[in-house]
This record gives sequence, C-alpha cells and structure tokens, in this order.
Amino acid sequence: MPAEQPIRKRARELGLPLKGKPGPLNAITDVPGLSVGLTTLISGEGEHAIRTGVTAILPRPAADLLHPCWAGTFSMNGNGELSGCHWIQESGWFNGPVVITNSCSFGIAHHAVARWMIREFPKKMGETQWPLPVVGETFDGWLNDIAGQHVTEAHVLHALDNATTGPVPEGNVGGGTGMISYEFKGGTGTASRIIETRAGDFTLGVLVQANHGLRPWLEVCGFRVGDQITEDRVFDTERGSIIVILATDAPLTPTQLNRIAKRIGLGMGRAGTPSGNNSGDIFLAFSTANDPGEPPTAPEIGMRALGDEEMDAVFLATVTCVDEAILNAICRAETMTGRRGRVVRAIDPERLRALIAPAGEA
Repeated sequence: MPAEQPIRKRARELGLPLKGKPGPLNAITDVPGLSVGLTTLISGEGEHAIRTGVTAILPRPAADLLHPCWAGTFSMNGNGELSGCHWIQESGWFNGPVVITNSCSFGIAHHAVARWMIREFPKKMGETQWPLPVVGETFDGWLNDIAGQHVTEAHVLHALDNATTGPVPEGNVGGGTGMISYEFKGGTGTASRIIETRAGDFTLGVLVQANHGLRPWLEVCGFRVGDQITEDRVFDTERGSIIVILATDAPLTPTQLNRIAKRIGLGMGRAGTPSGNNSGDIFLAFSTANDPGEPPTAPEIGMRALGDEEMDAVFLATVTCVDEAILNAICRAETMTGRRGRVVRAIDPERLRALIAPAGEA
C-alpha cells in the first residue's frame, strides 16, 4: 500500500509572519459552546465525478439552538446566496445552525436544516416556532458534477448530527471539498483570535469556504505571491465566491456586529481580491453572548455590550483572523483531480515560505 501522505501544514505552522494571538485550536471552535460538523463526498471520475460536501456550524449546544444569537451581515458582492439575512437585518438575530454547501445543493440543504430543527424540537417547530435556516453556497462545478445534485438530506443531517467542539479539518473537506481559491486548491479554512479589551478577554473565530480570487491577485503577508507562481492556472476571469462565518463570545449589539461583518471584507482583501464581479462574497458575524432565552422573549431584556472604544481591537482581530483562515484553506488543501479529469494544484508550501521569507525577516 502507498505510504500515507503527511498532513499539510497550516499557514502559521509554515512560519508565515501572521499577526494576532490565536486561541488554543486556532479555529472557530475556540468560541465556547460552538461546534462544527462536516460531510465530505469524493467519489467517481470523469463527467460525473463527485467532489463536494456540507459544512455545519452549531453556534450553541444543540439543545439550546432555539436561543437566538445576535448577528449582523454584509454582502461585499452579491453574486451568491446566504439565506436568513433578511430577518437578521430586520431583527438583529437568528437561531438554529448555519450550513454551507455548493450552489446547486442550496435548496436541499435549506430543506434539511428545517427537517433537522423539526426533528430536534418536535413540540415547538410548526407550533410556536418556525425555522428560517441560515444556509450559504459557493460554486464547485469545475471539479464537481454540481448539476448532479449529489448532496442529499442525509448528508446534511450527518454534518449536523456529528458536529464537534474540537479541531476543525481544513482544505478538501465539507462544503469546501471541491472549491478553488486564487486558482490553487482551496476550500474550508478556520482561525481564531484572543481579543484583549478593558472589559476582559474574548474569543473570536472564523470559518471560510474559500472559492474566490485569481492567481495574479494573490498576496500573502504583503508579498505578491501570485506574480511568482504562474504555472497551472485555471481561469481567465474570476468565477468563484467566498462565504465567511464569524463567531465571538464578546458581548456586542447587532449594530456592532454589522460593523464587524463589513470588516470581514478587509480581511478577505488582504490576500488581494477586489471582490470580483462574478463573486458572491457574503459574510455573517454573530455573538453567543447576551443569550435572551428561547422565544417568545420576555417583555423586557437586558444586554451588555462593549463600548465603541473597544471596537478597534475587535476590528483588527476580524481582519487578521479572516486573512489567516483563507490562507489555512489554501495551505491545507491538497491537489485534486475532478470532473472531466481537471486538475487543480495545491500551493507548494516550501515555495510559498521561500517567497515570504524576505517579509518575515524584515
């Protein structure tokens, strides 16, 4: 049998000069109570090769998922979908899980989240509660037989049922299985930051489904890497998207979370993309603090919130964390052969490190 390939290193493990203090796992699961589940589908060759999956994020323990999370959203470029945003903009909150998959499986994922909520809360769904699932998508049709709609309700339920609080696999896993970023193999990536404020320390975590960017745009730690790695290109024009989910236990208002969601775009831009015309760059930021309890809410609820003078620390953590999560998606992804024999190469970590070395020594 062939020897098992070593696990590819994350961006920070490569010694790249990344800013910010990560949490213990350097993952979105550093936010207490949050869990992530993945279903990865890799099978077949040729026209009907399956290279896709599902990523599920449970903001709270499953039993508490009817308790809302305060939230904000931002669409940097709207050529994509993240459902539930209308109610988040209206009310400032959502409840239930967050799921990400491919564009043609968006509908079944939305359906399956509703089915899961009905199963988990049978006495409440359809009686006093109704599901408004938060589901995002990006297009993996270059490597995956996306029109075959191979993601099923069972695959989504599996991701939800198997969500865990530990380390999060990255690269060719979950909804990111067939995704491409800056014409390298991309996919699922995550990172976290410890935010130090006068009100105390808090955790912020990010998970991305990175499927965006053109090679000449790519910058890593301020160095124009894409100009130096010109072989094995895939596209002439951008045709991807990125969904970014940010979670924190810092106490924040919906207005503050909307402001944070906008800064996700700055983190995305650090790697060089201008948020292209064909890209769906859509972001969700939420806080697990200030749990108002299960609806219907009390006649009066209270809320703690960081003062606005503390927000710069949160903004900086957001920008650096998003940047690192995208780099982790690229660094951890492996070369993939998919639909019609198309090959998308993984970035060469040693070459990347060599190109960044001057920046790291400065």
